[in-house]
Amino acid sequence: MSPRRQAVRVPDAKVALSTASVYPESTAAAFEIAGRLGYDGVEVMVMTDSVSQDPEALKRLSDHYAMPILAVHAPCLLVTQRVWGTDPWGKLVRARAAAEKLGASTVVVHPPFRWQREYSRDFVLGLKRMGEETDIRFAVENMYPWRARSREVAAYAPGWDVRHADYPHTTLDLSHTSVSQSDPVKVAEDLGDRLAHIHLADGSGSARDEHLIPGRGTQPAGPLLELLARRGFDGTVVVEVSTRKASSRAEREADLAEALAFARLHMAVSTQERRKGRVRPDSSLK
Repeated sequence: MSPRRQAVRVPDAKVALSTASVYPESTAAAFEIAGRLGYDGVEVMVMTDSVSQDPEALKRLSDHYAMPILAVHAPCLLVTQRVWGTDPWGKLVRARAAAEKLGASTVVVHPPFRWQREYSRDFVLGLKRMGEETDIRFAVENMYPWRARSREVAAYAPGWDVRHADYPHTTLDLSHTSVSQSDPVKVAEDLGDRLAHIHLADGSGSARDEHLIPGRGTQPAGPLLELLARRGFDGTVVVEVSTRKASSRAEREADLAEALAFARLHMAVSTQERRKGRVRPDSSLK
């Protein structure tokens, strides 16, 4: 008698492509590539290009390529300090409005820079109040300490480690855990049901924010996804990698197809393994 086969179930979590993953190609190219490779949707990184800043243009791209926009990454980077104005709260208001218009469930936001004193002082409570006014989740992303001449510099306030602040929703970025030398599986366990969003990448443990293709660095990306699958994670897993060194569109697409396959493989879980997780399919990472 042949052994009984285990049914395999893919969790409800969707796998999206960040528009940043196709740089230096355009935002429009990200939608095209995501659709062709079989991603479930797109996360829009609001950058200096006009298309990423324009909800109407993004809606047309989403409709044209039949690619849902699952998240909006607010312009919180040093290079986007003047995108959507210079008021950091104004940026979040516009990101929330864009997410609501585009049908996205999540706005990704970084902790404030330490020199944004007024913004950082009110950030935790202010973000919580904004979240109470909408169904959009503001998922604060883990960052990392900056290093200068082998010394760590505290660049973020209240801090780079989102475990230590009272954020209702968080984003876990595996390139950032590589830089901070944190264990992403332990971070996920510590965050529990506050973990709402994943930036899937990899890193070698260097001080550079590398955003390698998952599986090409030292981060336990596979075990993290398997943990999420066993526990019925229903947030979004976003491939946010660097392909800027790709020599051609074909090489870039091969890298992004590899990242998608990695996510799908490690998020597939047998019914037996799900029972080992001891949680219901619709439960969170608690």
